[in-house]
Amino acid sequence: MRITVLRGGPSAEREISLISGKAVADGLRQAGHDVFESDVSPTDLAGLDRPADVIFPVLHGAFGESGELQAILEARHLKFVGSGSKASRIGIDKIATKEVWQAAGLPTPAWNVVRRGDAHPTINGSCVVKAIGSGSSIDVFVCKAPAEAPAQAATALTQVLARHDRALVEQFIDGIELTVGILEDRALSPIRIVPKAEFFDYEAKYKSADTEHRFDTGLPQNVIDLVQSLSLKAHHIIGCRDLSRVDVMIDKQNRPFLIEINTLPGFTPKSLLPEAAAHDGVPFVELVDRLVKRAAMRA
Repeated sequence: MRITVLRGGPSAEREISLISGKAVADGLRQAGHDVFESDVSPTDLAGLDRPADVIFPVLHGAFGESGELQAILEARHLKFVGSGSKASRIGIDKIATKEVWQAAGLPTPAWNVVRRGDAHPTINGSCVVKAIGSGSSIDVFVCKAPAEAPAQAATALTQVLARHDRALVEQFIDGIELTVGILEDRALSPIRIVPKAEFFDYEAKYKSADTEHRFDTGLPQNVIDLVQSLSLKAHHIIGCRDLSRVDVMIDKQNRPFLIEINTLPGFTPKSLLPEAAAHDGVPFVELVDRLVKRAAMRA
């Protein structure tokens, strides 16, 4: 098939998108497809004019993952890999995602929203301060109680609100961090994230060789089963399709809490969903080949 791979884009995650897109394009070529790569943006959509059977967007963050690009592809009646515009708009917005999950009865940590210009709330317990629409752990700060939390949170809010209109202040869950890839309506084996640094941030995700990805999570099988079931429900309730990745925290009582969803997970050599797929018997070339064939079959 003729496949156009979209990579790069205008967001803060451009660097990762370029790496992910190259890996996807190389994998599709190995699978025998005719691949064209294009770096698109809101002001340059020329790459979409080239005839293609399927578009494979690998644009992380704003524009590429937030529904704008998907709406353009839908308006042009182009078949593409991944979630549609509605699910993408919800998935990139951490507040919208949590509201949908909470309404469906799925567990997610308590949270508040702080808007630019608001007085900063008094924070006593440990919390996580996040930008609401950023991925790759950009503009995410963990603030630990007791002594550090108020001052750290105030500083974090100042930094986040200098770049964004709103910030999320979320209850900190002290425990095990898991991520669950969803592929073709199936939850893959969870991966336990064990960063050498205290937090699995951008550096730990993409630049550090110290972060461990463990399939041996150390958790009972009934907890693993519950996490997979919740993650698949989280994917479906948002309206995702083809693939996603759900981040989950497990507290000291082995209770799972859904943190966020990535509707277009990374496809770098270190990325988690391809790693989980390979562990479950779907190597990278087969993974990208299956995704474009699935998209091609859609009406």
